[in-house]
Amino acid sequence: MSTAPDKPLILIADPEPRTLDLIFEPEAMARLRALGTLRVHADGQRLSDHDLDAALAQAVIVIGQIDLPTERLSRMGRLRAIFNIEGNFLPNVDYDWCFRYGIHVLNISPVFATSVAETALGMALDLCRGITATHENFRSKSEAWGLESNAESFLLSGATVGIVGLGDLGSTLRKMLTPFHCEVLAFDPWLSERRIREQGCVPAGLDDVFRLSRVVFLFASSTSENQGFIGRRELQLMRRGSVLLLMSRAGIVDFAALEEAVRSGHVRAGIDVFPVEPLPADSALRSLDGVILSSHRSGGTRDAFLEIGRLVVDDSDLILRGLPPQVCRRAERETVAMMRSRPVAKS
Repeated sequence: MSTAPDKPLILIADPEPRTLDLIFEPEAMARLRALGTLRVHADGQRLSDHDLDAALAQAVIVIGQIDLPTERLSRMGRLRAIFNIEGNFLPNVDYDWCFRYGIHVLNISPVFATSVAETALGMALDLCRGITATHENFRSKSEAWGLESNAESFLLSGATVGIVGLGDLGSTLRKMLTPFHCEVLAFDPWLSERRIREQGCVPAGLDDVFRLSRVVFLFASSTSENQGFIGRRELQLMRRGSVLLLMSRAGIVDFAALEEAVRSGHVRAGIDVFPVEPLPADSALRSLDGVILSSHRSGGTRDAFLEIGRLVVDDSDLILRGLPPQVCRRAERETVAMMRSRPVAKS
């Protein structure tokens, strides 16, 4: 297999669980094909071992989750960029090799920011005002009326809000909170106080976020250093009846402590991610009051998936013109080795 010098080879390899139709609308696919020679190694279009090795050797851009250890990367002398289209930085790539040889490793996590933040805001409003709880009371013919029905409600407007993790998700949610005139406390050890203030937040320690906030949004990434770092002590710092939204990675929370805090009525919670998915049928969370459960669906909208293809094409175009990528998330030398996100099993 040969590729003309002016037609760089773009290889889509093992993009699962994404499908090409899910992420590349016709216009984006046409733009991608215009950038170079496209080869696809995916379910339904599997290359032979020989053809895959040949494609990898000539690939300038790789799109997908194919394993790229040192041995394979060492034979890929033309490679400039790897796009993980799942949204995580997984341990399937020799990142040190890529940093050493100037290969961009990117993911498309920014595409989910708006949809996740929008869901988080909706769940927060619901829990602050008891909307779903009141609806369920109507179903059981046990609803209260008037002031009595708002005994545990409070306004999000003007409330002190905490954000743990001020990356793509947290910063997008912060913008959505603007019309609610909330004081927003933010804890993110990967950001300087200056960057936190630039986003309209007050830098705060983790304890102060939980102690002072009526609503806390958890958007932190899962790393080797923060497994279960939101536990019983942090939850007990919250004022009784406060609201917690878990929207990013389940590994950052001690779920036994969270279940206990919800069962006791100390906090109300909205949960979109779980340690085991699907949530076991016998999980106590399914039957507790004061919790809204969401099936890891806050980010996975059709609009978000189509945005994946657009971001990949935009940054591929820049990279092939000798420019740095601008819209996808870059792997950082100092932090990527700490990431502990699980592979996505289902789009």
